[in-house]
Amino acid sequence: MASARVKPKLYIPSSGKVIRTTVPKTMNDGSTSGPIFSRLTVVWVAQNGVPFNTTGFFAQLIRNNQVVSTAAFDRFGVVRFNNIPTLTNVSFTIRTFNSFGILFRTRFIPAGVETFAIIG
Repeated sequence: MASARVKPKLYIPSSGKVIRTTVPKTMNDGSTSGPIFSRLTVVWVAQNGVPFNTTGFFAQLIRNNQVVSTAAFDRFGVVRFNNIPTLTNVSFTIRTFNSFGILFRTRFIPAGVETFAIIG
């Protein structure tokens, strides 16, 4: 039986994890010439890997204290930044908010990624 998705709680200490930094050489047999995801994608999951119900949540990407992009989460814990191609060549800070504008998480996304997970 699948676990029910729940809304994230405020201020639980955890860190985001890099899912993929580059395309592995063992899989690069010529059939794939680049990243699988063409735009920066972030998924927000609980400690057990189940995505949060993020209906109404949104995220901001920050670079040098300026907002670079803002995008809305879908209800399955996924947000896609359509103006950020992958693999990223710079690092970002991501801030996640609920529909009322309350800040839930702030994480650092390093350069060279195509997907990122916020855990917790």
